[in-house]
Amino acid sequence: MTAYDDYDAYDNTYDEAGGPREPREPATEHGMTRRQLMRHAGWFGGAVVLTVAGGEVISQIAGSRSSAAENATDATGATGAAGAAGAPHAAAAGSGTLRFVQISDSHIGFQGPANTDVAGSFTEAVNQVNSLGFRPDFVMHSGDLTHLSTAGQFDQVKHMMSGLKTDRVFTVPGEHDSIGDAGRAYRRTFGAGTLGDGWYSFDTHGVHFIALVNTLSLEKLGHLGNAQIDFVRKDLAGLSSDTPVVVFSHIPLFAMYPKWGWSTDDALKVIALLRRFSSVTCLNGHVHQLFTKTEGNITFHSATTTAYPLPKPGRAPAPTPQVVPARQLKAALGIRSVGYRQGDRELAVKDERLA
Repeated sequence: MTAYDDYDAYDNTYDEAGGPREPREPATEHGMTRRQLMRHAGWFGGAVVLTVAGGEVISQIAGSRSSAAENATDATGATGAAGAAGAPHAAAAGSGTLRFVQISDSHIGFQGPANTDVAGSFTEAVNQVNSLGFRPDFVMHSGDLTHLSTAGQFDQVKHMMSGLKTDRVFTVPGEHDSIGDAGRAYRRTFGAGTLGDGWYSFDTHGVHFIALVNTLSLEKLGHLGNAQIDFVRKDLAGLSSDTPVVVFSHIPLFAMYPKWGWSTDDALKVIALLRRFSSVTCLNGHVHQLFTKTEGNITFHSATTTAYPLPKPGRAPAPTPQVVPARQLKAALGIRSVGYRQGDRELAVKDERLA
């Protein structure tokens, strides 16, 4: 298991909820403070392929060929991103294995030396998903689809995701998808059928999925709020404890590095509701790098990216985009596979550069 043991994620500069004790600053025209714009200047995403079979959650690298993938039968008829988020059910569950893909932090619209063609990088990620050798049951984009929440950027990323060869595309918003309007433009494009600020759940292949929104209260780091926590409580109430549960969010649900906003201040209330389940997997974006943490029955995975790297926690003054030589950019981007089998205490993680 990977851990940033040398980082001061729990020092005395943070409050008991994991939030930094920082003075408030005036908001910019986009609804974010200057500190937040520096902190959240841009992230990138990658593809994580997870498979659920017989109560087990396993995974593989996008572009790799597993025996399960080779034996899979492709479905027919693709659907795009239109109306993808929020429907309370996924594609019809067939017999056998569930296969889905996570992509994250495409930041369509970013312009800067860290990556002068984020659309091109995201296109490569889409192509890599389409080259898996099987058709994923669905694809989840875990936030920061856009960089500045403009209508044009939402239209562009929606069009690009329509090229994914999958039955369904789901999304959750990042803070870059909520600039200046509390996520209204995002919900107009991707929020059909969702509840509240865009949260929802669905079931397929015997697995329960919850998609959360924790990007609308940046002064409090990631924040879920009482209404969403109450939704989770009611949503889980009728499930048996042996139901595999997968939770999507943009910002981590654990205190990865609160000084940089890599934490959700009220996540422990949701984590407490998940403790009774035998297998829980939490998948997030936001941090633009691979990270895995296991706490009892709950395993957290942070996704890699398709735009540009961020520094590791505590290794730079702030999480700003890292400029690397052009010939090395692809080496800094990549995809990740995570393996988990019921009964294992740790996860196997394998990385692969963007092809």
